[in-house]
Amino acid sequence: MPIRPRILFSAVTLGCIGLLGFGLFLQHFQGLEPCPLCILQRIAFIAAGVIALAAALHDPAGWGRPVYAGLMSLSAVAGGAVAARQIWLQHFPPKTISCGADLEYMMESFPLTQILPMIFRGSGDCAEVKWLFLGLSIPEWALVCFVGIAAVGLWLTVGPRLRAR
Repeated sequence: MPIRPRILFSAVTLGCIGLLGFGLFLQHFQGLEPCPLCILQRIAFIAAGVIALAAALHDPAGWGRPVYAGLMSLSAVAGGAVAARQIWLQHFPPKTISCGADLEYMMESFPLTQILPMIFRGSGDCAEVKWLFLGLSIPEWALVCFVGIAAVGLWLTVGPRLRAR
């Protein structure tokens, strides 16, 4: 019995809500302030979750399913790239550690063309490992989740065609 696409989209939505909720718990109850790269990962989870929610509510057939799944996967790939960058910074921290400006200050003070290089350059905050679970840091777990979301999106895009053969 095949799993209905609506159920997979709903599972991705609930997963994203759970991950964002856990991130807020770590921030507000455990005192772990997110760095700019963490915030970008949250935005990617929000985007993937909103797209999956729209797909679950719409329950598209035909070309609609791969469009939703592709957009959801694209959000996951973007978030995964940000998580990979933060993992790189954690394993190979910058020579000079400085806690740079937060994302809100950068958005208010600089144009977008200057903000993006500053964010991806990282800071001492982005390189610091503040929490571990089963030996993995927050961005490492985020990368695992982004890969899972992208895999679901890929399956929703090509899986039905593979079964039809």
